[in-house]
Amino acid sequence: MAADIIAIAQQKGGAGKTTVAAQLATALVAEGATVALVDIDPQGSLTEWMRVREHQARDAAEIRFSMIGGWRLDAELGRLSRDHDIVIVDSAPHAESDSRNAIRAASLVIVPVQPSPLDVWASKVTVETAVADGRRVTLLLNRVPPRGRNLDQTLATIARDGYPAMTARLGNRQAFVTSMARGLGAAESEPRSVAADEARALAHEALKMIR
Repeated sequence: MAADIIAIAQQKGGAGKTTVAAQLATALVAEGATVALVDIDPQGSLTEWMRVREHQARDAAEIRFSMIGGWRLDAELGRLSRDHDIVIVDSAPHAESDSRNAIRAASLVIVPVQPSPLDVWASKVTVETAVADGRRVTLLLNRVPPRGRNLDQTLATIARDGYPAMTARLGNRQAFVTSMARGLGAAESEPRSVAADEARALAHEALKMIR
């Protein structure tokens, strides 16, 4: 049975796509899923995270990794799908052809947004691209503060514009930062932390949406 493909996509830079991809992948692995990660962002942040994981976190659970793009992407996604439960793609910012191909191949498109109405507005192209391709798409609030006017305004904007959004959120937590620096996810480095709970909630909700 082929894997489910989850594309982490957002045309706006700085939304935290790589953090979401890594935290989701490690939370899924901690739940017993076999996971592959694909980095198609030329910036290569996920590639750097994986390099740290391979050299400094050698006891961590295995996650298959590939950095690829262009005409080889579809074939690589097909190959990885045969041997894994989930394939997660960290897409490039902007509406580049590789990102569009990743969205087209995905069972689920997760669009990270920081708590700002501007980020919600910037998600329009990504959401519309996914909808046009018949993909299931949802916003994910990322780097969320405990409270504040920006969060309230963002939630109001999402509701007003009718965007689908996940119940799960990732907070603006140091545990995410420190885990990424170690090539880990919060579910691995601090499994009893609030950050780990948020990562697991994201994984559980994503699985429900694709299955």
